[in-house]
Parts: sequence; C-alpha cells; structure tokens
Amino acid sequence: LHLCNKNMEKIATSMTKHDLLLDVCMAAKYEGESLKGYHEQYEVQYPGSGSDFPMCTMLARSFADIGDIVRGRDLYGGNNKRRQQLENNLKTIFEKIKRNNPKLSTLEDEEIREYWWEENRQQVWKAITCGAPHDSKYFRQTCGGDNKKTTIRTPNQCRCDGAKGAKADQVPTYFDYVPQYLR
Repeated sequence: LHLCNKNMEKIATSMTKHDLLLDVCMAAKYEGESLKGYHEQYEVQYPGSGSDFPMCTMLARSFADIGDIVRGRDLYGGNNKRRQQLENNLKTIFEKIKRNNPKLSTLEDEEIREYWWEENRQQVWKAITCGAPHDSKYFRQTCGGDNKKTTIRTPNQCRCDGAKGAKADQVPTYFDYVPQYLR
C-alpha cells in the first residue's frame, strides 16, 4: 500500500480529528483511483478466484490495509524511516484527539485508534470507492443485514444504497477485521 503510505506519512501532527479523517479519505481516494490500472492484471493473476467482481475485492483489500495503518497493525515492510515517521505522527495525532475529548481520555493507544477507525470506516469506504465503476459489485451479498433472505450484493460502486432495507452506504466488507497475513 505504498501509494497510500506516501500520502499518509506527510500528515501534520497539529491536526484535529476531522483533519485526520480528511487526509485518510484523500489517501483512500487516491489509492482507489490508482487501483483502476491494475484491474486487468488482477484478473489474470487470480483466475478462478471465485470472484467475478475483482475491482471491489481490490478496493476491499486496500481498505483493510488503510485500516491496519490507522490502527497501527500494518505489516508493511517498506522504508523503515518513513514508516516510523508515519507511526510517530499518528501517535501524536491520536494523543491530541484523546486530550481534546474527555470521554476518550482513558483509552489506551490501541483503543483510541480502534475507536477512530470504527467511527470513520464508513467515510473511508466511501472515499476509496468514489471512483469505482458504476457497475462494480462486491462478490458477496452483504447489503441488508444478517438475514440471508434479504441481503443483496452492492448495486453499484461497491456500495450498499439503502435498497431492500440495507443501511445506505454500509461498508460491505469485513476484510479490515481479518489479520493482514490472511488476506
């Protein structure tokens, strides 16, 4: 996820919660746009992967990587100096978020990062999928809840749209909760 890291490592530490969301969403949008060029390569590399919907799968995996970066769980083995810079900046930002919100002040570092991701993952999903082709559908029926009779595939842009009782723009993937080495 070098492209995303490249954008995220420049995050200024003076940011508020909303500035962090903006930067993460901009990195996600850029990452989503960059994946369009790999669509055919992905289809060739993973033939018979069981997915007729590779664009949404690629986006879901990158989305999960962004979640790992934000939560400090990324296994990315790239440039150690840049990685440490990003990690230090994120730690500083999350400390400021804790200081500015008394309800969050007792959370451990891992907890505040998890809390932030859970609160903002829907916005990050919207950002990473904003440039997805309109005919892109996710490979599983995940829109509409847990009832198999009422769930549907994402109608377009890898997003749920509120159809058949689905929560509009719910995130249709849980890859961000699967350990990175298993994705």
